[in-house]
Amino acid sequence: MFRPEQAGEGERIDFGALAYDDITVARLRALGAGPGWHCLDAGAGTGTVARRLLDEAGMAGVLAVDRDVRFLAERPAPGLDVLEADITAPDFDPGRRFRLVHARFVLMHLPERERLITALAGLVAPGGVLVLSDAVDLTSDRTPGTPYTTAMRAMWQGLRATIGTDVSRVPSYPHLLRGAGLVPVAAEIHVPPLVPGSPISRFWADTWQRSRVAMLATGLVDDAAVDAAVRYLGSEECAAVSAGMLTAWGWKPADAR
Repeated sequence: MFRPEQAGEGERIDFGALAYDDITVARLRALGAGPGWHCLDAGAGTGTVARRLLDEAGMAGVLAVDRDVRFLAERPAPGLDVLEADITAPDFDPGRRFRLVHARFVLMHLPERERLITALAGLVAPGGVLVLSDAVDLTSDRTPGTPYTTAMRAMWQGLRATIGTDVSRVPSYPHLLRGAGLVPVAAEIHVPPLVPGSPISRFWADTWQRSRVAMLATGLVDDAAVDAAVRYLGSEECAAVSAGMLTAWGWKPADAR
C-alpha cells in the first residue's frame, strides 16, 4: 500500500517527519543521546531522525535499518551506516549492542509486538535505553462527526484489515517495556496541530489517497467522502484533533548481562 517505489512516497514520509521530528529529537536528547553514543534506528524511513542525531546531538554513529533502504542510500551522511534488513526476522542481529535503540511508527504495523519489543530490548547495551513511538487514535465514537473523523475511522479499519496495523495496544508499551526487563519506564504523548497546510494535514491527505482502496472496502466511506475529507483538511472549517504520537522508553540496568 505504501510502496517505496511509488512516486511521492518519500515526500509523504517526510511530511510525517516534519510533524514529529522536533519532539522526537528533543526527547532523545533529553534522555542523554549525544557524543559517544551509538544508535540503532529501526525502520528508519528516509533517515531524518538518524541525520539529526548525528548533526545536532553529535552522536558517534547511527545504524539505520529498513527493509528498503533506497531513501537512506540517497542521502548519505558521515557516521550514518545503512543496513537493509527485516527486524521481524527471528535471526535479526546487527552484531553489536547500542546505547540507544529507537523505532518510530514501526511496531504498530507489525504482528508479534511483544516478541519484537523483547528482541529490541536485547539490542540495548547495559545502561542504554529503548525508545518506541507509535500512533494513538483520538477519534472515538464521541468525537464530533466531520469529514475528517469519518475518513480516519475508515483508514484505521482499512489498514488493520489489509496490512495489520493496530494502534489499540500502543498505550500498553510501558507495560511491555517493563516486561522486557527495562526499568524505569516512562511515556508521553504529543499531538501536532491540525491546521490547513500543515505537514501533518498534508501527511494525512497523502495517506488517504494511498490507502483509498482499503478505506472504501470498509463501507464507511465512498470516493466522495474521502475527497470531502481532503478538502476539509485544507479549509478553515477544519476543527479536529490529529492522531497523537505516544513515546515510551525504558532503561536497561547497567549491571544487565
